[in-house]
Amino acid sequence: MKKAFYIIALAAGFSAAAQDKPATATPREPGRYDNNKFSQMYDLLATPNMFRTASGAPGPAYYQQQADYKMDIELDDKDTKLYGTETITYHNNAPESLEYLWVQLDQNQKAPTSQSPLAESQRMNPAYPPDNFTRTYLQDAFEGGFKIEYVRDASGKPMKYTINNTMMRIDLDKPLKNGEKISFSIKWWYNINNYRVEGGRSGYEHFDKDGNNLYVIAQFYPRMAVYNDVEGWQNMQFWGAGEFALPFGNFEVNITVPADHIMEGTGDLMNRSEVLTPAQLQRYQLAEKTFDKPVVVVTQAEAEAAEKGFSGKKKTWKFNAKNVRDFGFSTSRKFIYDAMAVKLGGKNVMAISLYPKESNPLWGETSTRIVAHTLKTYSKYTFDYPYPKAISISAEDQGMEYPMICWNYGRPDEKGFVSDRIKYGMMSVIIHEVGHNFFPMIVNSDERQWTWMDEGLNTFLQYLTEKEWDANYPSNRGPAAKIVPYMSGDQKFLEPIMSNSENIYQFGSNAYGKPATGLNILRETIMGHELFDHAFKTYSQRWMFKHPTPEDFFRTMEDASAVDLDWFWRGWFYSTDYVDMGIQEVKQYYVSEQQTKEMKDYAVKRGRFNEDKGPFVYMVAEGPDFNKNLKKPLAVADVKLLNNYVQEKFTKEERAKLRAPKYFYEVTFNKPGGMLMPIIVELTFDDNTTEIHRFPVQIWRKGNQTASRVFATEKPVKRIVLDPKLETADIDVTNNTWPAEAVKSKFDQLEKSNRR
Repeated sequence: MKKAFYIIALAAGFSAAAQDKPATATPREPGRYDNNKFSQMYDLLATPNMFRTASGAPGPAYYQQQADYKMDIELDDKDTKLYGTETITYHNNAPESLEYLWVQLDQNQKAPTSQSPLAESQRMNPAYPPDNFTRTYLQDAFEGGFKIEYVRDASGKPMKYTINNTMMRIDLDKPLKNGEKISFSIKWWYNINNYRVEGGRSGYEHFDKDGNNLYVIAQFYPRMAVYNDVEGWQNMQFWGAGEFALPFGNFEVNITVPADHIMEGTGDLMNRSEVLTPAQLQRYQLAEKTFDKPVVVVTQAEAEAAEKGFSGKKKTWKFNAKNVRDFGFSTSRKFIYDAMAVKLGGKNVMAISLYPKESNPLWGETSTRIVAHTLKTYSKYTFDYPYPKAISISAEDQGMEYPMICWNYGRPDEKGFVSDRIKYGMMSVIIHEVGHNFFPMIVNSDERQWTWMDEGLNTFLQYLTEKEWDANYPSNRGPAAKIVPYMSGDQKFLEPIMSNSENIYQFGSNAYGKPATGLNILRETIMGHELFDHAFKTYSQRWMFKHPTPEDFFRTMEDASAVDLDWFWRGWFYSTDYVDMGIQEVKQYYVSEQQTKEMKDYAVKRGRFNEDKGPFVYMVAEGPDFNKNLKKPLAVADVKLLNNYVQEKFTKEERAKLRAPKYFYEVTFNKPGGMLMPIIVELTFDDNTTEIHRFPVQIWRKGNQTASRVFATEKPVKRIVLDPKLETADIDVTNNTWPAEAVKSKFDQLEKSNRR
């Protein structure tokens, strides 16, 4: 007897030709990527260079421009107008000279001559409320847009400029060389929009009961466009969906408003003692030392008294902000103000909320605490928040972000009732908009081109922040199952994530939900927390206060983790492929020392398993001609050949450590969908115990449409489920179970549990 034996798998009715191939070598599916979705992304990513390296880090020649602003702003509350003058100092750090400068005029998107409304298809509504019909068909368009009064150089000389919709080109008398800077001044005004009527990311909310306005003011000044190594000038028009691309700089801003207004804005308030009462100043100083709960700085009683006054006097608030890309502010005589301190990285940061009485008690109980929690959680996953404060403003129908300040919806109804939808919606939007301080206010991606780079990453961190606030938080985005309805939709209305912001049908799912879900799948299923968190933090810290591109993100995530993710970026970000895997077939095998007729025929034909190469232990698959006498669990002692081998080759102590499988199953998986994912399998045994098996995505690396795995178990398997915890965004779970069964949508069940 030879000292070795072979265990041979014999499926009933097997194909000899198929037995010559590896188990995974089924024909490749037709398609892109050189017929292999594991191809490296040299065809899609920009070539690395001295500005941006192949590792995803800034290169030795990386540069970015700087734009500093000094502004004097006045708000006309009676006529809802804003007037401003600014001096911009622009630093050219690019290696090349610049012949002209591009300035963004975002308010022109609301001008009567705006092209934005003309670029949208229209359908006739079957019915209109009277105010909507009047505004649509009877009234003139809102007279929005910047009114530029002058553009002057440092000596006061007029400069030549050309306005093209939302962009203004300023022509220079001579090229601005590398290392040089230029200062120029602009004077302007515009009509502030009632954003609840005219729409918009900023404007004012009017309160009919008391006649007051609550202002959330942004895009209120001509802003420098970005010039960089990727786009040159990023002067794509502002159509409305794709947001902003802005250089970093320093701001000195003086804002004059009615004397009874309370205000907050980007940067340090330089004259707090001049604009707050002594009592309010004392409360603020207490808030700077209070870490466990908010301190009310401006009380509801003070706000209610102020909203009746309509002061004719003025007051100027002075702000100074360092190394920010933008500036925003909010002002109203209706504001209650509370604040608390947050310890981050050895320094104190102020978490602040401003809200009218209509927002209480919800805002007083919740907003500032959520701001503080968001700063702590985001800092843990990225970098310590570097700015001195983060502000949440209550503005109905809003959700918008600027450096250190954001406006957020969610108030009780007139009777004071707060539904869970309003409560959690308000908390989520505060987390999301405060989180935007990290992406894109600090990790300063190009929103005009790639919405997902800030919205997707931010939505992912929002999900982590919600779960750290409450493990049962009803998050709307993040878990893989949440994206299934979108990914299983009509392909005519789906675009790759890597699509320009203006060219997307389902904006929220494409730019927020799908990238956030993808990152969650990477963290939970593909990379694991440790590798993912390190790589994500590396990206965040490499590109804080810089301008990253998608390539910088993709490359850093791989560079810092040693996980090849090109297949994932290709499928999840560059295509609309969906995940659909299933259990195609399950075979149970039994052990025999007898060679079957099929095995003998194969041995003669292929020269395998001949007796002179044996003896063998045969694995026989249950099939139509199966010998029922073989159907029994494996006991090594009952198989003479196997028992003799084990007794001869292993000591008693070694035999005690050997596994004792009794049942053998071959499971074949297929993937009708084009998006690759790891295989995650749950086996349920007769005694209702379970075990999970995970197989890396590389099991599909050869372009195969099927993959098979063998499971040797000590207990009989009664049920097999693919992706049991819904980790992979599989759009069809009806083919995920063996034996096949009528499957209720697990996604519907998940939705119901979340609603509870």
